[in-house]
Amino acid sequence: MSQARILVVDDEEEVRELFAELLQHWGYEVLHAADGHQALKLAASARPDVIVSDLVMPGLDGLSLVKALREELPETPVVIISGRGTIDAAVEAIREGVFDFVEKPLEPARLRVILQRALEKKQTQHEVQVLRRRLAQVGDDSTGLIGQSAPMRRAFELVQKVAPSKASVVILGQSGTGKEMVARAIHRLSERRDRPFIAINCSAIPASLMESELFGHERGAFTGAEQRRLGCWELAEGGTLFLDEVGEIPLELQAKFLRVLEEQKLRRLGGKSEITVDVRVISATNRDLKEEIKAQRFREDLYFRLNVFNISLSPLSERREDVALLAQHFLDRFGKESGKRIHGVTPAALQRLCDYAWPGNIRELRNTIERAVIMCSGGSIDVPDLPPDLQTGPAGEGSAWLRLPLGLPMREVEREYVLASLQRLQNNKARTAQALGISEKTLYNKLHRWAGTKPRTKEDALDDGGPAPAVVGNR
Repeated sequence: MSQARILVVDDEEEVRELFAELLQHWGYEVLHAADGHQALKLAASARPDVIVSDLVMPGLDGLSLVKALREELPETPVVIISGRGTIDAAVEAIREGVFDFVEKPLEPARLRVILQRALEKKQTQHEVQVLRRRLAQVGDDSTGLIGQSAPMRRAFELVQKVAPSKASVVILGQSGTGKEMVARAIHRLSERRDRPFIAINCSAIPASLMESELFGHERGAFTGAEQRRLGCWELAEGGTLFLDEVGEIPLELQAKFLRVLEEQKLRRLGGKSEITVDVRVISATNRDLKEEIKAQRFREDLYFRLNVFNISLSPLSERREDVALLAQHFLDRFGKESGKRIHGVTPAALQRLCDYAWPGNIRELRNTIERAVIMCSGGSIDVPDLPPDLQTGPAGEGSAWLRLPLGLPMREVEREYVLASLQRLQNNKARTAQALGISEKTLYNKLHRWAGTKPRTKEDALDDGGPAPAVVGNR
């Protein structure tokens, strides 16, 4: 979590310096303001976590500052300190929303406790807003990235490389390929992991509401805006904002979007002041944004600002070796949720899953396994438990080529799958390696490792026609 920022407001320079020394000793970042007017301007731009203000000041006093801040920064706790404390002043301060009212002489230990409580309150308020936004969305709650295919291994490598940086990322892929899962993986591996991850589907928001959803609005900004609302950008402060289907952002809003990306400042709809934000943006799309640029539906400058780094996800039909692993993952998850003791998938049902084209990709597979768990009345998912399209799908004479129960350890799954593939392709290592998305040398080395032998020469590793090492399988 980033260093908390405290704004100290007092018309006496000596008092401000004493506060600064004390608060910096406690590890806070300190900002100064000599009066209420200066404090308002500084608070609007710097967005302090807590404001500590003197009560009696020339011009805009402490209570007047609190009233103004209630409109501008209602979530920011304010602590009032006064050497002329009275019961009436304290009551009025609390009525105006002051977090705490402290009389001088001030005890440092008490101030420290008050500041800690104020920071905890603000953090709680922020987390509640994030939670409400998440609950209002419908999304994929899958728990991680799964796959052993070459395209997925490449995606893993790219995620690990880009995650520690601050670069904007564009994730490309068909609907259902797991773009949000990749975005969450980048967030989890970044330094922002303890800050919010806010996801928004741009295609699900009417164009008329997009600006308010992204940037927020002030009370009275438009008909029905009865109170201030923070946009997704502010809710993601310090964290990551994931924009699914970014190509759906209206063209007239893209210029404002670009400015926030470049300057890290935004203005709420109907707002008068700019707000500094620190947010990493990850975008996803199944559109060809270059074609959208040619059609003048997407700004070229925004494209280059978003596309600092990109990751492409292959459709599930191009990484069929991942189907069994994903099916096992979803089976474990939905079996546990349903309370059913389902041990695996029958070979016939697994063959149907592997032969299917999966136009809906991972999302369709997840839904298929969830349905199969509901339908299953035995110990294993069988063909009748699958949707009709998969029950009547192709499964010719080769349907029995793989006898792989979904309960094996991952290393055994890989071993059995590779051996079955090699056998089905008549021991042709070149074709098998190509089908599995690995090099011939990698395949050859795996076979020797499982057989307990070592490759003799480099030429052996690239030999396509010779016999594979003898490895006894479980088929």
